[in-house]
Amino acid sequence: MQSQKKYPQLFSFEFYPPKTEEGAVSLQQVHGKLAKLNPDFFSVTFGAGGSTRDKTFDTVIDIQEKGIAAAPHLSCVASTKDNIRTILKNYQDNGIAKIVALRGDLPSGMMSAGEFRYANELVEFIRQETGDYFQIHVAAYPEVHPQSTNAAEDFKNFKRKVDAGANAAITQYFYNAEAYFYFVDACEKNGITIPVIPGIMPITQYTQLFRFSEMCGADIPRWMKKRLESFGDDKESVQAFGLDVVSNLCQRLLDNGAPGLHFYTMNQAAPTLAILGSLK
Repeated sequence: MQSQKKYPQLFSFEFYPPKTEEGAVSLQQVHGKLAKLNPDFFSVTFGAGGSTRDKTFDTVIDIQEKGIAAAPHLSCVASTKDNIRTILKNYQDNGIAKIVALRGDLPSGMMSAGEFRYANELVEFIRQETGDYFQIHVAAYPEVHPQSTNAAEDFKNFKRKVDAGANAAITQYFYNAEAYFYFVDACEKNGITIPVIPGIMPITQYTQLFRFSEMCGADIPRWMKKRLESFGDDKESVQAFGLDVVSNLCQRLLDNGAPGLHFYTMNQAAPTLAILGSLK
């Protein structure tokens, strides 16, 4: 973990673009509460195949205008070089200087990946088009990407993104700290010393968590799964247990030198604030 200890421990928060007016009003309130913590940035997700492109752009600009850096997600699947070039210019024109560069998912029914196949190609293209203007974050998978054939190949894919010009990485969420420590150790052995920021998913609802984890390949340890199942519909017990488990995970990560934490907020402030409030 020596490579990570040289970086300041900063917090960042992820939102998804609201789909309704009510959602937009609610997100502004959530943003206001989390902004008081002076995070490094807020990131905003990008739907499959760019399906939320305009909403992502509007949300990012709104956040940036409130005085804290915004980092839009940019996925390259089903995209062309021309439309990525246009998006990059629009962000530059609006003073956006951070990007989370991802491969992304193909929209349902779409067969072609477009002009980019992998995230490293997107990172390379951003560097070719804009030089060092953007600080580029990429995804990392301590528990291996769900579509990877094996861990070794998955790590090679990660290294390609770093070699293409990534400045930092944000991990998929996990509940086993050893997975993160082992991943960082592998990075150091391969000469990768960029910040690898742990992604943190608060636990507020078991069925939703289980569904997300199935899709993205995040492992819920058996003991956790059994405890969560035992609470049934008792939301308060689920949330109290989740707060305890995730707070302990975050404390251990920070104590061992992780360069901050990136929270998948699900557009809610309270769970993230509770976790951060419990840290020493």
